[in-house]
Amino acid sequence: MRIGEVAQASGASVTTVRFYEREGLLSEPMRSDGNYRVYERHHVSSLRFILHCRSLGMTLDEVRSLLKFMETPDQGCQLVNKLLDEHIAQAGQLHHRISS
Repeated sequence: MRIGEVAQASGASVTTVRFYEREGLLSEPMRSDGNYRVYERHHVSSLRFILHCRSLGMTLDEVRSLLKFMETPDQGCQLVNKLLDEHIAQAGQLHHRISS
């Protein structure tokens, strides 16, 4: 797939795809003989995951951490649970401050 196709399939914009590549959240795709980026299905899945995390207010660092955890599924979930608990607590504190 080319960048426009992966963007459309994931619900992201082309600019967003490039941004997440630069940030190291999305693995760099292979290049064609004509030097076009060639994306695979896993890029679409990764982008959807990143976009979902961002829609929940997760920071780029939090998303980066979750993606690293996904690369080592044999490790326990304790660190993932800790990261998510901290995110939920911070979001709750922010919500409380805004409501008060």
